[in-house]
Amino acid sequence: MEELIREMQACKILVDKALNEYLPDENLYPSEIFKAMRYSIFAGGKRIRPILVMKAAEIFGLSKEMVLPTACGIEMIHTYSLIHDDLPCMDDDDLRRGKPTCHKIFGEAIALLAGDALLTHAFLVISKNREIKGIDANAVLDVIERISKASGPLGMVSGQVVDILNEGKVIDEKLLYFMDDKKTAELIKVSLWAGARLAGADERELERMEHFGEKIGLIFQITDDILDVEGDEKAIGKPVGSDIKNKKNTFINVYGLKQSKDILGGLAQEAKNLLLDLENNEFLIKLVDFLINRTH
Repeated sequence: MEELIREMQACKILVDKALNEYLPDENLYPSEIFKAMRYSIFAGGKRIRPILVMKAAEIFGLSKEMVLPTACGIEMIHTYSLIHDDLPCMDDDDLRRGKPTCHKIFGEAIALLAGDALLTHAFLVISKNREIKGIDANAVLDVIERISKASGPLGMVSGQVVDILNEGKVIDEKLLYFMDDKKTAELIKVSLWAGARLAGADERELERMEHFGEKIGLIFQITDDILDVEGDEKAIGKPVGSDIKNKKNTFINVYGLKQSKDILGGLAQEAKNLLLDLENNEFLIKLVDFLINRTH
């Protein structure tokens, strides 16, 4: 596990350096929007999604440095979603990763626009992957198309809508899986798909990456649900029990804590099984264990 954490940290350093270069300088006019974008991007985070882009590319023979524009673009999209999630009209959270949320520092209007700015700037950055020698421009177009779908009304946004519309209501297992697949897993699936596509993976390999992403996306969400019940407030960086306060539908209130943990274990094994005959699979297999055992 220590080796995995060291590799994740090395990837994070690469991503943070590239994000700093791809984001507009905060001294540009009007500086408030650029400061808000940078504040949220650099407010912490493990960079799981960009790391998945990079590691999927490596599995299929492309260096992680070559896919940094796409990796950074996906992290910008993820950060936009967090800014909007935290707004008073959504989850109304004051803390994110132990720090004041964007709207608590910059106000609701600037936070809303910072999210909009990160979402749109992301595609400008992703498009820069076509300038890197050895990357097929058609692959970049495919990646832009797939990320647009994953982050838009057919993907992440629909999951958020289902979440909002069903607060305080009892939902069944089918709707819970739909909501979490769209809300959380879509961006994780497309991270793996994008890295593999840029590296020239074939359709069968792309499908495998997507299925693996679906499993670990659900693992990520279920672990979040569990941490909201029994996590350490200092470790997760926000008050425990916020899902209950906001009357959210989670795996815990649909299945209960014990069964949720059983489902988590089953998904972890299914995820690993998808990789058994894949070369250079060590990092992703270890990542599954990291995700089910994370404390924040």
